[in-house]
Amino acid sequence: MRVLVTGGAGYIGSVVASELIAAGHDVTVFDNLNHGHREAVPSQADFIEADLSDRNAVHAALKDKDAVLHFAALIEAGESMKYPARFFQNNTVLTLQLLEAMNEHNVGRFVFSSTAALYGNPLTVPITEESELKPTNAYGESKLLVEQALAWHGRCYGLRYASLRYFNAAGAAPDRGEAHQPESHLIPRVLAVALGQAEKVTIFGTDYPTPDGTCIRDYVHILDLASAHLLALHALESNETLIYNLGNGQGFSIRELLDAARRVTGHAIPAVEAPRRPGDPAILVASSDKIRKELGWAPRYPSLEAILASAWEWHTAHPHGYGS
Repeated sequence: MRVLVTGGAGYIGSVVASELIAAGHDVTVFDNLNHGHREAVPSQADFIEADLSDRNAVHAALKDKDAVLHFAALIEAGESMKYPARFFQNNTVLTLQLLEAMNEHNVGRFVFSSTAALYGNPLTVPITEESELKPTNAYGESKLLVEQALAWHGRCYGLRYASLRYFNAAGAAPDRGEAHQPESHLIPRVLAVALGQAEKVTIFGTDYPTPDGTCIRDYVHILDLASAHLLALHALESNETLIYNLGNGQGFSIRELLDAARRVTGHAIPAVEAPRRPGDPAILVASSDKIRKELGWAPRYPSLEAILASAWEWHTAHPHGYGS
């Protein structure tokens, strides 16, 4: 299959692109490199350095494609509360323009990188795909608007699409890891302390209604996420619409993650407490029963220690990210 991977130089997109190539697909990566890394793009992939706002580049990239896997987006939930317009422009408007161009080129399959942020503060845990969609931050809302538009594109144009609602992507592949600038995700920030690149980790909020007062999150290994994308892409051959949660189905608090990181790295990893960040739900834990039952997906790396160990291996080999 001839596949366009937008955001394919980023953390998740590059791993998925690599797995697609390993499965025999013809991959083109489309990325503006604002947050991605040229070194992360698989050498076997064609590469287009351009922004999704460049309509000519988008249309050229879509010629003769069978499917699009869409990862290009702004992802920092806290940042979205400071600059919501920026998130709606990048995550919603540019995705709608991409869908419009896909329709013009008769590209009929779309796998969307969605998010657990759609659920906001869930009423029940674990969260199922039928749980209420009520984002608490602009990032989640920007993705929800796309999911709503996808339903109409399916209804009006016959687009076959899969929306994959990630919980916390984590860990590393042997040759690809997490390297955002600046880094906002917890695990690489924790590991930076273990590497001596930072003095301490900040725990945002210790008064949540959880056993130890810190947020609880569901961490899913990046390679497990990638395998779900390939399964979903192929399942669109016989399905019009697929909506799945992707998570381990078990949650870990911030304090539990820190303790596990100390065990994996052998470092003390000092932590300090700070007030909550706006828009952070107390508990986000997935039920991934639906994709397990329908597509046979199952995490190969479900333990927090395994996830942390893979990330620690990559970060010790690349202490300053790609190019180091």
